[in-house]
Amino acid sequence: MSLPSSAKVVTGAFVVSGTVHLVKPEVFEPLMPAWVPRHREVIIGSGVAELICAAGMLHPRTRKLAGYASAALLLGVFPGNVQMALDAQRSDNSALKAASWARLPLQLPMIRGVLKAARSA
Repeated sequence: MSLPSSAKVVTGAFVVSGTVHLVKPEVFEPLMPAWVPRHREVIIGSGVAELICAAGMLHPRTRKLAGYASAALLLGVFPGNVQMALDAQRSDNSALKAASWARLPLQLPMIRGVLKAARSA
């Protein structure tokens, strides 16, 4: 079965985001909650995880595991997205404020998409 379009979006986002995690990890440091230890290592690790999940989603034999792993990863990075939205409120940039809050509810359809892909594998 082919990859559902919603899972294709997540897969593409994981490739882009995972690459940025590895090439410019400093972009993500301000998003890290204070209670998370070893920020740089966690950022690099989550980038690797995004790339592995994306690769796994592309092949039907690994899609089930990759779909469930992708859902777990999306849940795991959610605190960072909340932190970004909270931090953006201190900015004068209205677009950044709006975008940081608008992206939070997008996590649900992304999770739904990768779970659909996992179940269809």
